[in-house]
Amino acid sequence: MTKSPILLNIKWDGLAKKAAFEKALPDHPFYNLADGMPSTEELAEVKYAVVWKPEHGFLATLPNLEVIFSLGAGVDHVLEDKQLPDLPIVRFVDANLTGRMVEWVVLQVLMHLRHQRKYDSFQRINQWNEIFPQPSADQLTVGIMGFGELGQAAAKGLLPLGFNLCGWSRSEKSMDGVGCFHGEDGLESFLARTDILVSLLPYTPATHGILNRNLIEKLSRGGPFGAPVLINAGRGGSQVETDIIACLKEGLLHGVSLDVFETEPLPKESPLWSFENVIITPHMAAVSDPAALAEHVATQVNRYEAGEELEYLVDRARGY
Repeated sequence: MTKSPILLNIKWDGLAKKAAFEKALPDHPFYNLADGMPSTEELAEVKYAVVWKPEHGFLATLPNLEVIFSLGAGVDHVLEDKQLPDLPIVRFVDANLTGRMVEWVVLQVLMHLRHQRKYDSFQRINQWNEIFPQPSADQLTVGIMGFGELGQAAAKGLLPLGFNLCGWSRSEKSMDGVGCFHGEDGLESFLARTDILVSLLPYTPATHGILNRNLIEKLSRGGPFGAPVLINAGRGGSQVETDIIACLKEGLLHGVSLDVFETEPLPKESPLWSFENVIITPHMAAVSDPAALAEHVATQVNRYEAGEELEYLVDRARGY
């Protein structure tokens, strides 16, 4: 028996993702917007929409839509639609995506800890330099802003390496081996002890531009680098790049790793490209695997059609 069609709004790697969905949900027909706009009659049959940055107002035109799925872990691209229908929104949560993010975070922390960019520069000029100072992990505190599922997974990846760890979140959290802070009252204490700041914050009105000069100036200056490191794989809208650039020039930041940007792709004229102590990656810290994404949606669709509650629902008031 053919079930309700699923609308796919896939803007990258479309063929692979569509094939993965067809394999995971073989009884459901799929309409992929990349193949052209379905007819009005076909759109009227759609109960589920899997989207990434949908055109504003489009979801409101689907008369029988019941559930919206985000193609990524973030949902700001959905919530910014002022005509968004009042329907459940399911965010993407998957061990594969989480593992990729942990890999990226651990890699960036170690790149700064071991001064890898500096040694890269020595290699380019054929210079053997054994005496460049190498602090150990236990001399630094890594602070993770956004201590939800991704943040806690990153902490678990860093713990065995010997770093001192702390986490900050809007609501109270706890984790063995990690100093946890929450709310506005806990933010300054969290920042004051943080040598390497890792931001995995979702993008919400409360996090817009939060990674700015004011926050950077509150980070620890007592670590072995003499200035903090900023790492952001959350959302580009959370950072103020003019402030980051100024802080780099003034020595208020020892180094930076950025996977997300205010404008993507990062414009070629951005000064961020030219800093030796800045690591740039093109929003690929946690790329969604097509099969994992399809299995995630299939699990939730099957739960929903069996009368069970959907998992990973977005709290619109919080924005994630």
